Amino acid sequence: MPSPLLSEHTPAEQSSRVETVDNLDLLLEVLPSAVRESLGHDPQLQTLLEVVIDLGRPPEARYTEHTVYLRENAINREDLQFIVSRVGTFTHDNRAGIPSTLHRISALRNRTGDIIGLTCRVGRAVFGTVNIVKDIIIQDKKSVLLLGPPGVGKTTLLREAARVLADEAGKRVIVVDTSNEIAGDGDIPHPAIGRARRMQVPSPDLQHKVMIEAVENHMPEVIVVDEIGTEAEATAARTIAERGVRLIATAHGSALENLIQNPTLADLIGGIQSVTLGDEEARRRGTQKTVLERKAPPTFDVLIEIHDRTHFAVHHDVAEAVDAFLRGRPPRMEMRAHQQDGHVEITQITPTPTLSAVPSPESQSERRKVLRIFPYGINRHRLEQVIHDLDAPARLMSHPAQADVVLTVKGQLKRQPRELRALIEQGLSLYTLRSDTMMQMGKFLRERLAESFPEDQSAIADAEAAIEQVIEHQEPVELAPQKPRLRRLQHEFVKRYGLVSKSEGEEPFRRLVVYPAQ
Repeated sequence: MPSPLLSEHTPAEQSSRVETVDNLDLLLEVLPSAVRESLGHDPQLQTLLEVVIDLGRPPEARYTEHTVYLRENAINREDLQFIVSRVGTFTHDNRAGIPSTLHRISALRNRTGDIIGLTCRVGRAVFGTVNIVKDIIIQDKKSVLLLGPPGVGKTTLLREAARVLADEAGKRVIVVDTSNEIAGDGDIPHPAIGRARRMQVPSPDLQHKVMIEAVENHMPEVIVVDEIGTEAEATAARTIAERGVRLIATAHGSALENLIQNPTLADLIGGIQSVTLGDEEARRRGTQKTVLERKAPPTFDVLIEIHDRTHFAVHHDVAEAVDAFLRGRPPRMEMRAHQQDGHVEITQITPTPTLSAVPSPESQSERRKVLRIFPYGINRHRLEQVIHDLDAPARLMSHPAQADVVLTVKGQLKRQPRELRALIEQGLSLYTLRSDTMMQMGKFLRERLAESFPEDQSAIADAEAAIEQVIEHQEPVELAPQKPRLRRLQHEFVKRYGLVSKSEGEEPFRRLVVYPAQ
């Protein structure tokens, strides 16, 4: 039975243009004259991403869609020294900058430490990108985590969030700028962060200490930090939140599921732990006795998934979203899209409950055939947890020759390492998951086992149809007679929807009747 989305489309109140400031003239000034003149006459200069200067090769200009050589002559050491002498000091991570800009110069060195190449990355301050979530950033007093893969504009959004909080909301904002990507190089921060103050970080591995120092020494109302990626930084973020200071931060990932499955960053959304329930509680929930639950309140109250520069997904209540995910329910979320006319379209998405597999007790006489699985390149512990939670008739094998199926992910299949190629050449049955997640593993088990148990699937289908009718018409529906085990399975499905079911009649004609919620 499909799970329709109950959506409501409303335009956001805010509407404005996106403007870009790039200070390209200051970047051109540090380049050798021949390179500078070639770039200066390029009509596509506004799409320039970086200039690559490598010893012994012609200089390259890399644009969004193409790359061009800027001169025929190769770069020599004098060209490299010309640039190095005009930029800021290179730190231990081989980065330097141009004061009062967001441009970044990264060095390639030989084994003796001499610079043999430079990547001159164009940094642009983009104004207007925050409009898609400006109401959350300014009006909400909750901590916000921006989640997205590299290159989708997380740092750009973070920079503008610091500005609007400091200038428009009048907050005391401290930016913890680990690599000077938020406020640029030099002692004077870039105007793009407005009145926000900036703390530089001596070394990336000290970011967590500077985060705590910012709270203890400078009395901020808001801390802005880019790329939380270590356990120490996650712990520092929780400490800051517990002290009543609001956090606006970014992390790598594409969806909430990534954080749940990342042991390093899971604490940002409350942490995950295995809990053993009592018999009564397990029956009430309709789950196994051992389940995964959120360990603590989330550090961040709101999670914003950045799918691309114009499409965001917002989880307004992280605790509720994590709990829903762990119980096999799709969380409620809000989809936002930045339209070409400047308006933001907001779509409220409230999925209906989905029917997922539930435990089905069975007697020895009804024991099902066990599916033997050899996991390759996927999390074995996670797969064991899914098998346990679903009470699935499956076992993990330590050798592929013992298995009925080899289970892997598409990424492994694309790379085809030697061991996997050997398994394929042996003609073993292979099944690939889209990703190494518990949801994908559960889907595989249900689909694969469904082929072996048509009786179970028929009973589930009858229950699904009855549930749909009861929800739509609010009248009792009687199901076809089933065996005791299958009736128990149907009872569990009905309970998941908050409806009431009772077994009526005498064997062998005893059947389920589904009633509307009381």
